[in-house]
Amino acid sequence: MSLRPWRDIARRKSRQIMVGSVPVGGDAPITVQTMTNTLTSDAKATIDQIRRCEEAGADIIRVSCPDVESTAAFRQIAKAARVPLVADIHFHYKRALEAADAGAACLRINPGNIGSSERVAEVVRAAKANGCAIRIGVNAGSLEKDLLEKYGEPCPEALVESALDHIRLLEEHDFREYKVAVKASDAFLAVAAYQQLAEAVDCPLHLGITEAGGLIGGTVKSAIGIGSLLWFGVGDTIRVSLSAEPEEEVRVGYEILKTLGLRTRGVRVVSCPSCARQGFDVIRTVQALEDALQHIKTPMSLSVLGCVVNGPGEARETDIGITGGGNGKHMVYLSGITDHTIADAGMIAHIVGLVEAKAAEIEAGSAVSMDTLHGKAA
Repeated sequence: MSLRPWRDIARRKSRQIMVGSVPVGGDAPITVQTMTNTLTSDAKATIDQIRRCEEAGADIIRVSCPDVESTAAFRQIAKAARVPLVADIHFHYKRALEAADAGAACLRINPGNIGSSERVAEVVRAAKANGCAIRIGVNAGSLEKDLLEKYGEPCPEALVESALDHIRLLEEHDFREYKVAVKASDAFLAVAAYQQLAEAVDCPLHLGITEAGGLIGGTVKSAIGIGSLLWFGVGDTIRVSLSAEPEEEVRVGYEILKTLGLRTRGVRVVSCPSCARQGFDVIRTVQALEDALQHIKTPMSLSVLGCVVNGPGEARETDIGITGGGNGKHMVYLSGITDHTIADAGMIAHIVGLVEAKAAEIEAGSAVSMDTLHGKAA
């Protein structure tokens, strides 16, 4: 279904770069990133976590490389990963050189923090030789001392000036395959900084509200900050920073993008908050369905409504719907049309089966469409 005019989001025009095989910026889909929290030197644990993030839908994954042991393990990790990896480097430029040689698709490094111009030149040479992009990551919590003295405190102008200083160092060495982030834990500060930076540069912007908090608080803060920017067309790639497992960051990222109509992946659940009218336990049912449907990658919609007040209306707008009824019998809707009833017993398994069947139907239809297209082209 196409977006209505009042829902259209006009994305900021940025130039496109490549992070491994993934395009970032331009007209490419907004990518969802996360970051591992295992010891990178433990290659097996890191690969296992990367695999879970890949299954959740991560497009790009960042991996810390703080020491030689980490960059030594990075080669094995990069070979095992199915998505491009960003090597997270802070102060030691040699870790960037090692990570680039070990298969990093992107280096997260602030050129101004690694020392002399020659060291920046070495990192740029390594990035060019290995086809690496670079992400400049400015953070309100680690602004340069001179900028804090100049502005007195972290502010949008300080974050933007820091970003422009780092950009200049890369462009002095004829390097333009970069994206930039200006993160802060204060959502207002981050949004203002990104808005200013978006007007000053044409590179892709990586969005994030850093140190956002736990799963609930961090999700809310990130949705407000990242969502506001995306709504105004700013942002080419996102990471939701949560004190939670990294695959949860990916899921929240997709929920933000799905809400704004910018990406579609998996089941979009429409459900009521429940009340005394509910014909079944909506809260527990939705929790069980969300857990049971995480493996579904095909975009579709599912409504779970506890009664018939709003249920039929919502069900007409979703692929599959269920509304609570009397005597333990609940109405099931398929493609917005009443189809059959289901009792409490086995209801969740039944709905999961319907969703899986619908996903197979959609995928088969997509395959037929592509076959028809190729046939016409031939």
